[in-house]
Amino acid sequence: MSTHGLKPRRPMAPIPKNIIITGAGGFIGPLLAARLLNDPGYRVILTDLADPVIPEGIKYPQNVTTLKGDICDPTFVSSLLAAAAPLSAIFIFHGIMSAGSEANWDLSLRVNVNSVRDLLLALKNTYPGVRVIYSSSQAVYGQPLPAGKVTDDVMPTPEGTYGAHKLLTEIFINDMHRRGFIDAFSLRFPTVSVRPGKPTSAASSFLSGMIREPMKGEECVVPVKDRSFRSFLCSPNSLQENLIRVLSMESSKLPKHIRHINMPGISVSIQELLDALAKYGGEDKLKYIKEETDPDLERIIRSWAPEIDTTTPLKLGLIKDESADSLVKQYIDSLKS
Repeated sequence: MSTHGLKPRRPMAPIPKNIIITGAGGFIGPLLAARLLNDPGYRVILTDLADPVIPEGIKYPQNVTTLKGDICDPTFVSSLLAAAAPLSAIFIFHGIMSAGSEANWDLSLRVNVNSVRDLLLALKNTYPGVRVIYSSSQAVYGQPLPAGKVTDDVMPTPEGTYGAHKLLTEIFINDMHRRGFIDAFSLRFPTVSVRPGKPTSAASSFLSGMIREPMKGEECVVPVKDRSFRSFLCSPNSLQENLIRVLSMESSKLPKHIRHINMPGISVSIQELLDALAKYGGEDKLKYIKEETDPDLERIIRSWAPEIDTTTPLKLGLIKDESADSLVKQYIDSLKS
């Protein structure tokens, strides 16, 4: 049959990959979704107990779906996974934060351990071998810590409920990946600073608040009076980029039974943050800083590693921030735009 005069068919657009983000009413979920939804190759399902936050200014708003529900409810989990068929990947971001976990052990167990375990088992049965990216934390480390950087060889010894429950889940994920049930990475996040929005129940919340609140003309309480105290931090922008890179990372980059990555960050002191606040926000902003010792919070944050070696994640192709100045300037510049 002659095809003379027929116009060639347009190539079909690729079917978007379905991505679930749990805990999408928080900060990191919408941060990641904003990046994914500027790419036509992704359809994103946002879910949380509260209404998930849809990022503003996204290029493909037609590719986002929100589902409000309790991730601890098996019926809701089933409906969530059905809505995402066929699922390409899931980012597990939901959970009770550090100070909240310490205050309510039972709630942390139910949300940070049991709900994640049950979700993983549902994924095993519904989408075997699916890519799972789990948000763990540097809080898996505790004393005794080495005098220098924490390296990959340092054993996790969490001193708080939050870190202990994160480590429990990491081990469960390691075994599920080893057996081929899922294709997983556990990402040990640094403290993200500077987060926009409101203070959270994280013990580290002040590390954003001491920049964010003064820039709004509001007071921030720093719960430790030692300005040499150091924390391991990363910016929202570097975390967003690294999450995208892990989404497409080759599974074989890590051993089958060791699936954690210490995400890149930088070691920053309270004094360095104050200096950067004065430099980019103005000396007058320092009057909003109130230093008051909180023994419970101080115990938690002093149990965390002040610096973690970034050799491995950088070899894996991830990126890190430059300095305290870059963290603070990035946030203050965002207020101007």
